[in-house]
Amino acid sequence: MSNAGSSEAGSRQAKDGNAPHGVALPSGAQYIDGELRAGTSGREHAVIDPATGDAVFTYDLAGTKDVDAAVAAARAAFPGWAGATPGERSEAMHRFAGVLAERAEEFARAESLQCGKPIKLSREFDVPGTVDNTSFFAGAARHLQGQSAGEYSGDHTSYVRREPIGVVGSIAPWNYPLQMAAWKVLPAIAAGNTIVLKPAELTPLTSLMFAQAATEAGIPDGVVNVITGAGKEAGEHLVGHPDVAMTSFTGSTAVGRRVAEIATATVKRLHLELGGKAPFVVFDDADLEAAVHGAVAGALINTGQDCTAATRAYVQRPLHDAFVQGVADLMATIRLGDPFDESTDLGPLISHAQRDRVADFVDRARGYARVVTGGEAPKTNGLARGAYYAPTLIADAAQDSEIVQSEIFGPVLVVLPFDSDDEGIRLANDTPYGLAASAWSRDVYRTGRATREIQAGCVWINDHIPILSEMPHGGYKASGFGKDMSAYSFEEYTQVKHVMYDNTAVARKDWHRTIFGDR
Repeated sequence: MSNAGSSEAGSRQAKDGNAPHGVALPSGAQYIDGELRAGTSGREHAVIDPATGDAVFTYDLAGTKDVDAAVAAARAAFPGWAGATPGERSEAMHRFAGVLAERAEEFARAESLQCGKPIKLSREFDVPGTVDNTSFFAGAARHLQGQSAGEYSGDHTSYVRREPIGVVGSIAPWNYPLQMAAWKVLPAIAAGNTIVLKPAELTPLTSLMFAQAATEAGIPDGVVNVITGAGKEAGEHLVGHPDVAMTSFTGSTAVGRRVAEIATATVKRLHLELGGKAPFVVFDDADLEAAVHGAVAGALINTGQDCTAATRAYVQRPLHDAFVQGVADLMATIRLGDPFDESTDLGPLISHAQRDRVADFVDRARGYARVVTGGEAPKTNGLARGAYYAPTLIADAAQDSEIVQSEIFGPVLVVLPFDSDDEGIRLANDTPYGLAASAWSRDVYRTGRATREIQAGCVWINDHIPILSEMPHGGYKASGFGKDMSAYSFEEYTQVKHVMYDNTAVARKDWHRTIFGDR
């Protein structure tokens, strides 16, 4: 097994040669067969610090040749990794978790640098969540049983084998690069597959570090590969590659449709985790203070760049006005600033383009709704250079308006009133999406009804956002299908085989008469 290698060609650090914020930058953005390499597309790309607009890492994008090399490495590694015992895979993944834990601060700083996340979010959510995920799947690797044996026909013994699929080609988004790398890689390799991961071009750093940590932990070369390239070239080639047996994609519903089209043409397994527009339903007996705090936290986490973020608050009319005022007051206390400042609550959006996209949504909404607070890019306190946008609350919008129906992916919450419980649940379900939702009430019967009738892959009660390694994550409707995390994810990353043994040792079976002879 080779060590995590490096190539001086194909990547450049910041112009002064220093590691920004103490982040050691890689010497290439392709990690293939245990080595960092330069991409071969002939095109460069820059990782931009969204807090300043400065380029911090420039690298050569992957081309189709890099995808082919990564898939070939994964295919070559598959027999050995699939043939390892569950205990052997488990031990390697436990070591993997240990390496990640040892390098936690390094991962947190790299994540904040490339994404603009407040350092407290990276340290307290992204990195520990990834370490916990790795530990969970290290244990889960030893629990991949099929059904126990049984004599269902009377003359035969049947059992079910759960087997790895082969080479997995995964595409991850830019909002949670480290956690999304983990969600893609861990269930795949725990089940005995090998993988080629394509992170977003904007945020490759922690995905590359994650793959290097796997090698450091003793996971064989070729099991985990990373290619960083454009979607049209590298991504589509990966999805359509004949040696890729499964595609897992997290991203927008629009791109998910294109991924599905390509994957279907090659008849491969497909897992999609797509957009969301999570409802936040507050009944009139809810704890108002808890609902206000939950709405602000749930709407603004990761600057609202979260497919499960609270984006549509439906508040029963007796609490509506107090809720709007409470949210506006609490949003006014949120501290925007340098992501590496320990006191910063909200960092920039991922890019100036994303900031402008969010601003355009809000500006269009001014024509039909009321901007209660926010609705602008701050120009003071040194924030003008970055992709910052103020926490924004919108009221008086119609249910069928763009601001209510479309995924904005920014720090924007819209609040609408409802009267009856029936109306509240109907409005919650009135979008194409169904990834996550929450309901707020002290009445167990109300909340029970909400969990049954709200069409979403996750429904939280009196909270919004928490996720657990032990519990599945995935959507309904246009939010996709399949599960990340938990033992349920193995349904995506394994194939089920029925094995049947004859127990009679009789040459001529009774059913043969249907083909030849008489009874």
